[in-house]
Amino acid sequence: MRQPQFIRSSTFHWTLAVAGVFAVFVITLFGFIYWKVDDYLITRSDRMISSQLDFIAGLPGEQQLSAINQNLKQDSRGVQHAGLFGADGRRIAGNMERIPPELRLNDIVHNVSVTRMLPTGRDARVIRAIARTMPNGNTLVIGREVDETREISHVVGQALALGLLPALCLCLLAGALLSMRAQKRVEEVNKRVQRIIAGDLSERLPHRNADEPFSKLAVIVNGMLDEMETMIHALAGVGNDIAHDLRTPLTRARLALERGRTNATTVEQLQTVADKAIASIDQSLAIITALLRLAEIENSRRSAAFGSVPLHAMLREVCDLYEPIAENKKVDLRAKVKYNLNVLGDRDLLFEAVANLVDNAIKFTPEGGRVGIELESGDKKTIVRITDTGPGISEQEREAVLRRFYRSDKIRSTPGVGLGLNLVAAIVKLHGFRLAIHSGPGGRMEIICPGRQSG
Repeated sequence: MRQPQFIRSSTFHWTLAVAGVFAVFVITLFGFIYWKVDDYLITRSDRMISSQLDFIAGLPGEQQLSAINQNLKQDSRGVQHAGLFGADGRRIAGNMERIPPELRLNDIVHNVSVTRMLPTGRDARVIRAIARTMPNGNTLVIGREVDETREISHVVGQALALGLLPALCLCLLAGALLSMRAQKRVEEVNKRVQRIIAGDLSERLPHRNADEPFSKLAVIVNGMLDEMETMIHALAGVGNDIAHDLRTPLTRARLALERGRTNATTVEQLQTVADKAIASIDQSLAIITALLRLAEIENSRRSAAFGSVPLHAMLREVCDLYEPIAENKKVDLRAKVKYNLNVLGDRDLLFEAVANLVDNAIKFTPEGGRVGIELESGDKKTIVRITDTGPGISEQEREAVLRRFYRSDKIRSTPGVGLGLNLVAAIVKLHGFRLAIHSGPGGRMEIICPGRQSG
């Protein structure tokens, strides 16, 4: 017969193990309580027996007999044993038939087997007893049944039967319910995952209470699925963008070569055609090189080469590199570097990122405009800021400009392949920095380096 599935689950097995540990703990606890109470009752009973012996032994002869008889007469529970025996062992008074053979006459309470005389006959019992030899040669024996221990044992047994067994059953029932609940949620998750595998990228895992571990895991997985869906959609569009951006220069190269073969009549004309074809091929190669560069950076292959990068010197170097280009376009390029600050990173990659931002700023700033390079420090962060007086980036395009091959309608006529800002974003992400794009008239982009930087 096949077992129910919830019995084979790890949740039920863990519950069973916890219930077993709980049962062992409760049994041990009850045993310890029983042992301590039994020890206490026996000690108290031994003190009472010793006190009775001392009291009766201190009385005159006739009063001893009266005290023994009175003590037995007041014993409504029938737990008292007493006997006064002569030197020859003959019973003088009490309800004990004879002196127990194993009884030691050393004033120490211990267990002995005695035969008690009752109106209905004789009764053998094991009791706690003490004996003392009197000055006149008689032997006084006082004993008591410690019946409370048997009652306690009975109570403990009932408590275990009436308390522990239902508790164990409740634990097993709770384990079965938890196991079935977990199994139901796993089956629900499995159905969702199968739909995701089948291609439904909008499907997400169910979650209820955010404080529940399973729900927290579902939220994390859903976040991962959101990121994967975004990446898959982006990759689906990237292939089309690559094909489109490569087709244009390759088509131009082919048409130039075809026309040159048909119409060129001199070496100079053939060279002109070849130059146009080479320029188109170079544009295609530039796109492929940029894509390979992005793949290299996004795979973090260069993070092992990180070192201390002096931002102040690097920014001045970028400014010196682009200053002739800015002058040719009649753009005022200035670097405002107040602090000498170092960051941990790859100098070549950071140089490339800042150079891309400066190149874009000069490219989109009209003649007579200004481009600024600034380095600021404060509030536990360092900021590299590139500003210009160009058209800027609208609020709607702040996210779009970071996509590969994105080119706004306003700059279609400007040379470029639409990978510059995507490359900058990849470099910034590799370093653990943040790229901030501010919208509005005039361009302003910031590379924010968190944490204290060394000077």
